Amino acid sequence: MKKMKSAYLLAVLAMLLVFATACGNKNNEGASTDGGKKASGSIVISGSSAMQPLVAAAAEQFKQDNPDADIQVQAGGSGTGLSQVSEGAVKIGNSDVFAEEKEGIPADKLKDHQVAVVGMSAAVNPEVGIKDISKKDLIKVFTGKVKNWKELGGKDQKIALINRPDSSGTRATFVKYGLDGNTPVEGAATEDSSNTVQKLIKETPGAVGYLAFSYFTDNSGVTPLSIDGVKPTDENVQTGKFPIWAYEHSYTKGEPKGLEKQFLDYLMSDDIQNKLVPDQGYIPASKMEVKRDAEGKVTKK
Repeated sequence: MKKMKSAYLLAVLAMLLVFATACGNKNNEGASTDGGKKASGSIVISGSSAMQPLVAAAAEQFKQDNPDADIQVQAGGSGTGLSQVSEGAVKIGNSDVFAEEKEGIPADKLKDHQVAVVGMSAAVNPEVGIKDISKKDLIKVFTGKVKNWKELGGKDQKIALINRPDSSGTRATFVKYGLDGNTPVEGAATEDSSNTVQKLIKETPGAVGYLAFSYFTDNSGVTPLSIDGVKPTDENVQTGKFPIWAYEHSYTKGEPKGLEKQFLDYLMSDDIQNKLVPDQGYIPASKMEVKRDAEGKVTKK
């Protein structure tokens, strides 16, 4: 009888041990899912070349923490990013312009994630000899009404325009807010890559183009132009004094999920917004004192 009682107690203890182990495993599984499960999978991001340095740098950091995640960041222009994400060819399409501003894009099918703000300005070859230009003269330069820098107090040198293709979000922003909608004339070159535009301005006598502030580094070899006496700085964009700026949009086709959601959450994290975004020459959207809608209307936040 005593042996039977001992066997019964052992069986009960064994069952309790199995139950406790099961509960422990369940709790661990929940902690792994909710508390930082490593991301995995593969996505392709395309679009704005002005936005590419920021997103590529964030992707590199993300992949260091999530080695099983593969995130490819391609340029190609805002029009390409919007077209490809709306067609489902990529998971995220980056753009300097609102989807509503691009003809043929089903904006109502896309979800807008405003990652940052980017300021843009005209930039010239340093030998041109000017650092400030009125918007009125800027329009004359890009519409071909002024053809030599000496007409604006600069060097006796023919103006060489470096344009962007129609698909470029940087072009759309510059034309809308820098040229008040006036279409630039055909120039010496048309390039979409910001790196190439910077190189051409640096190496071409008399060259002028337009770039995001992130390309105005100490060793960029180009001279960014103030407009109407207002310097192209983050502070002047944040307060609405400098007119040429745009949101950096990451669009998804509907609500993001899976790896694209994890990466977008990462882009909006404090670590990226407060460190990587300004380090890369962009402005956190949270720092803006004004806001702009798809029609271009600017109001105080």
